[in-house]
Amino acid sequence: MNGTPGRFLTIEGIEGVGKTTQVARLSKGLDERGIAHVVTREPGGTPLAERIREIVLNNAHGEALPPTAELLLMFAARAVHLANHIEPQLKAGRWVVCDRFTDATYAYQGGGRRMGTDDIRQLEAMVQGARRPDLTLLLDAPVDQALQRARQRNAGAAADRFESERAEFFERVREAYRARAAAEPDRIAIVDAGQSADQVAAEILTLLAARSWIS
Repeated sequence: MNGTPGRFLTIEGIEGVGKTTQVARLSKGLDERGIAHVVTREPGGTPLAERIREIVLNNAHGEALPPTAELLLMFAARAVHLANHIEPQLKAGRWVVCDRFTDATYAYQGGGRRMGTDDIRQLEAMVQGARRPDLTLLLDAPVDQALQRARQRNAGAAADRFESERAEFFERVREAYRARAAAEPDRIAIVDAGQSADQVAAEILTLLAARSWIS
């Protein structure tokens, strides 16, 4: 490592837009260019944060999880993830590619659950300080198209708490994502997820090259 901090990239979007595929494609592209990096996800990313993820997504005991508790658990997992994984990797000079981060909280808990953004903002400041992604890639597609893909992908598998939500929920989530992209165009790049996986992957690499981060 050369002592230069790594770059922090996040990939966002509603269910079915191909985030998992594009995280893997981006990781492959960075490998091919000799860029040391790690791939992680939220909620989760460390053993303890993954335990919190299980509570948030599956809630196997069936007890109601109020939106406020869901929000606090998201930031609890994020605090662990940042302290124990993301920050050490960045400090060591590795890039971090994260499947979802705080933009997802504004979209899912803020937009989807209709929670106040002021509460989210306060928790963001408490947990993250000044840490923000260097670039967020928002994979965007119409809700009906994305959910159809998600259903095909998850055929036969049990849906988690978010995957079980109705289309109206995801319309609010998508709207919140797009509003954040409009407010922070220098950090958040919208990528048309209706394209083929190859086209999306190529566009992401083009965005990185435009910032002179890769060649």
